[in-house]
Amino acid sequence: MSVRMPAARNALRVLALLAEQVGPTRAATVARELEIPRSSAYQLLQVMREEGFLVHYPELGAFGPSAKVRQIGSQAGAATRLERLGQPVLERAVSGTAVPATAHLAVLAGSDIVYAARAQGPRSPTTVSKVGVRLPALHTATGRALLAALPYSQVLANLPTTTVLEGSVRSRGELRSLLRSTASRGYATESGDVDANYGSVAAAAFDAAGYPAAAIGLTFRLASADGESWEALGTTVRGAAAALTRRLGGVAET
Repeated sequence: MSVRMPAARNALRVLALLAEQVGPTRAATVARELEIPRSSAYQLLQVMREEGFLVHYPELGAFGPSAKVRQIGSQAGAATRLERLGQPVLERAVSGTAVPATAHLAVLAGSDIVYAARAQGPRSPTTVSKVGVRLPALHTATGRALLAALPYSQVLANLPTTTVLEGSVRSRGELRSLLRSTASRGYATESGDVDANYGSVAAAAFDAAGYPAAAIGLTFRLASADGESWEALGTTVRGAAAALTRRLGGVAET
């Protein structure tokens, strides 16, 4: 059954129409093309401008999509692209782990990470790494891997001064030491900071510009992993991150 919300439908139709135009478009043209009253078209365009979705060009008496619309499209497209490129890498990584593990792909969002994809192997543990879930970056292996790949000044800019440092990272000094050791090792670790029963390892993947676009992590039950298992899992995530880096057009370390 079709839901009747003409204002919402018309707003979406306006965006679709303006996205097809070479330049800014007058309200009269919008009204004619979408077959809606000119007064209604003008009011709709004004509301969309006030909400930040359109830009008004007063000299032309016309409207066009704002940077906000392009940003939304860019972010959505980037997330979809990462998920499609990363999912096969996750599935291969989790299929050959030394201990049962869940693989996940995460991206940095300010002081948090957001999970963008996941894959489970035989007897994989149940984790919170469902697509769309956000967690503090400092508490996760994926977040630590991404932060370690950034300049320290940018790390501090990502983390607001109100960020609570706790668990295994309780001060700025410990943070810097953690990120240095992570960068030196080539992968990040986390033991019990998200869940007391689980540990994780993760490594960053880079895009063509050399920016850490995402991190691939493996989460497992602490009771099932010894020192050798941690190292083997670290090697696995490094290999998976390198594979994703190549898929993103970046240069993977040999």
